[in-house]
Amino acid sequence: MYSIEDYGMMIKDSGRMEPYVQALQQAVKPGSVVLDIGTGTGIFAFLACKFGARQVYAIEPDSAVIVAQKLATANGLAERIKFYQELSTKVNLPEPADVIICDLRGVLPLLQHHIPSIIDARERLLAPGGVLIPQQDILWAALVSVPKLYDYYCQPWNQNPYGVSMEGVSGWVKNKWIKSKIKPEHLLTQPQRWATLDYTTIEQPNLKAQLEWTITQAGIAHGFAAWFDATLAEGIGFSNAPGKPDLIYGRAYFPWLEPVKLLPGDRVKVKIKANLVKDDYIWSWHSQVCEAENNQSIKANFQQSTFLAQPFSPSQLHKQADSYQPQLNQAGKITQRILDLMSQGQTLANIAHTLTAEFPKKFPHWQAALTLVGELSQQYSD
Repeated sequence: MYSIEDYGMMIKDSGRMEPYVQALQQAVKPGSVVLDIGTGTGIFAFLACKFGARQVYAIEPDSAVIVAQKLATANGLAERIKFYQELSTKVNLPEPADVIICDLRGVLPLLQHHIPSIIDARERLLAPGGVLIPQQDILWAALVSVPKLYDYYCQPWNQNPYGVSMEGVSGWVKNKWIKSKIKPEHLLTQPQRWATLDYTTIEQPNLKAQLEWTITQAGIAHGFAAWFDATLAEGIGFSNAPGKPDLIYGRAYFPWLEPVKLLPGDRVKVKIKANLVKDDYIWSWHSQVCEAENNQSIKANFQQSTFLAQPFSPSQLHKQADSYQPQLNQAGKITQRILDLMSQGQTLANIAHTLTAEFPKKFPHWQAALTLVGELSQQYSD
């Protein structure tokens, strides 16, 4: 979830905002119907009205939509904008949209349900011949030499200033990519395109690719960086590539398990996979470095995954085994009871009083139960 301050920083980022404004102004015609997915505090919805939209549907699951509604009223636009505090995949519009605009990316376009949301909106909510903004993202990668960033990332665990070894943590740390400020001077190789996300045709959220480089200059590699070039409309876009003006997105840095000294003629292969699991992506990157003189001589072979960046206890893994027979704990029983009472049409107050009577040690008074009941109501009720 973003804070109001975060939304302010997005609006302040002119390198991002100006291309979006240009693309929106180009797409919106007098009388257009516009859908703004992830409207936040409503800036694109307001601009669509300014550019001539007859009706705007603005969708935002976060409570920032309340701010957007107040701003719409303050700007005299409340009658032309219909707000939905919901996920776009759960919204049905009364009419198809001529234009759909969204920016659901993070550092990379593969973030949570960004791609499934676009696919769903394109198939269900966009009028025939309608316009999608953005149209396309191209993903790039290059090997990098970033000793200061690598040390900053790993140094707390590799040093032993207090006589206590913390090296066991580094495996978790190095299996996670981070937002960074990679610069052109950090690149050891030419960038390679590894994916093209065409939002007008894309059908599934997962990606995989293989990159290969033959090293032309010696250097110490600490992993690779990734970024994207965005096409919002024909001739309109932006990039968060190294050397471009810094944008709110930053650049992605994927560390290697160890620095590797590369020599001219060495060959580097990197296999990248990104699979959407539940609400976010699991990234995997397999990096192999072969010596110039002997293709069979492997200098480095790293298998990494963000799955390995999460420490799991044996009991946690045991509870996910297909043979495990779960038994509801107290929290589960309380949740089940609340959902049962909700399905019976009970008011939240009645449900809270029932919980207080049945679980007195957990809820000393009904107001304490009401907090949990309200949270589940927001999550599960229509």
